[in-house]
Amino acid sequence: MSQQLARHVGRVNKFLTAATTNAAVVHNNFFTYVNELSHPIPSREPPIVSAEEAVSCIKSGDVVFAQGAAATPNVLLNAMTQHGKCNKLENITVCHMHTEGPAEYGKPEYQDIFRSNSFFMGGNVRKAVAEGRADNVPIFLHEIPQLFYKKIVQPDVTFINVSPPDRHGYCSLGTSVDCVRAGLLNSKKIVAQINPNMPRTFGDSIIHKSHFDFAVEVNEKLPQHGTGEISPVEQKIGKLIAENLVKDGATLQMGIGSIPDAVLGALHNHKDLGIHSEMFANGVVELVKKGCVTNSKKTMHRGRIVGSFLIGDQALYDFVNDNPFIEMLVIDYVNNTSIVKQQPRMTAINSCIEVDLTGQVCSDSIGTRFYSGFGGQVDFIRGAAEGLDGMGVPIIAMPSTTKKGESKIVPVLKPGAGVVTSRAHVHYVVTEHGIASLFGKNVRQRMYELIKIADPKHREALEKTACERLGVMPSPN
Repeated sequence: MSQQLARHVGRVNKFLTAATTNAAVVHNNFFTYVNELSHPIPSREPPIVSAEEAVSCIKSGDVVFAQGAAATPNVLLNAMTQHGKCNKLENITVCHMHTEGPAEYGKPEYQDIFRSNSFFMGGNVRKAVAEGRADNVPIFLHEIPQLFYKKIVQPDVTFINVSPPDRHGYCSLGTSVDCVRAGLLNSKKIVAQINPNMPRTFGDSIIHKSHFDFAVEVNEKLPQHGTGEISPVEQKIGKLIAENLVKDGATLQMGIGSIPDAVLGALHNHKDLGIHSEMFANGVVELVKKGCVTNSKKTMHRGRIVGSFLIGDQALYDFVNDNPFIEMLVIDYVNNTSIVKQQPRMTAINSCIEVDLTGQVCSDSIGTRFYSGFGGQVDFIRGAAEGLDGMGVPIIAMPSTTKKGESKIVPVLKPGAGVVTSRAHVHYVVTEHGIASLFGKNVRQRMYELIKIADPKHREALEKTACERLGVMPSPN
């Protein structure tokens, strides 16, 4: 974060306290930023070595932290797996947010060597968690950096995937800043995978090469997620949200997937939209090109898209590369409700696995089986609800049924399912059948609203169970 930006945040929030040591800035304990990775260390040059040499510093019992999403350092992770196997290492913890790639270290044959510990679980370690060979941490996205600052997680080695150094020796963390800076600041060793395919991004992403203990030069394309085919159901959900809940001048948060893509695809007649989101994907690029996203109504980071990590196609990576219109900032800032609630008309669009008739939202598990994580859903649903302008719009969006035709609006959550977003947090639930407004409604009224947007085939059964539970029919008043 630049000094100018830090001053701006201080003016807006009035939370800044004086720096004490290591150039730390503390915002009343809700956000800690330390910039010591940004200054060069005199006369220190990282040795350029092979991946095999770089990972040889890992020993039994170590904790390894890896950057994630599009920046997953797979060359180093694969070399680490072979190093552990060949040298008969034991009890190495590999911690990370969602990563891309094979995650070889999570396979059954390596269970005595490595144990994955996910702060947000991706598909590549889901089976390992289900089979007891890996772990996951239920945690709000904005609080993950505190795991490092509070020494709950203490990495011996951190793997990162960075852009080549510029003429001043500065590299960029590129597509994934999120909790990475916190991990780096609290790691004993830093191993960098220097990759010409990594975009250079602005904001909190810079790190001077003199902080690397080892550097490995690679030429590896970033993983890509293009915009998939959007179904008619998803198109209808996107249209409902765009036409009824997104206003001109709104600030948007949305993740990756067909429903966010459908919403973005339906916003091409909107004006002066802003983006303040933990991540963003391909659809934002087209909205910028058409002049729909200007960020001109923001009171903070005006004229800038704010994100913390991203994954998409090559067009997205080209768009963010060396683009001052984009600021990639740390996740304990981007996702903090104290920051989110200051965005104008903050509109948070998140999806889920199922919603019960009282409004409880399950997003991280299918019954007792863990599926993903908390992510930023509650961070932004709450931040939008607390919007200082009184115009925030917290949205949960989902198809009314699963691919098997089962209702996603259910009498009660599946046994063992976890509540990510509580019934008191939920304001709007959207399916292809309409919009349920739950805020301020009693349970009888909530059930009425949710049954109304359920699939017609399931409404009678839902109504019957609701009546049995309440002792009275659900009704709007």
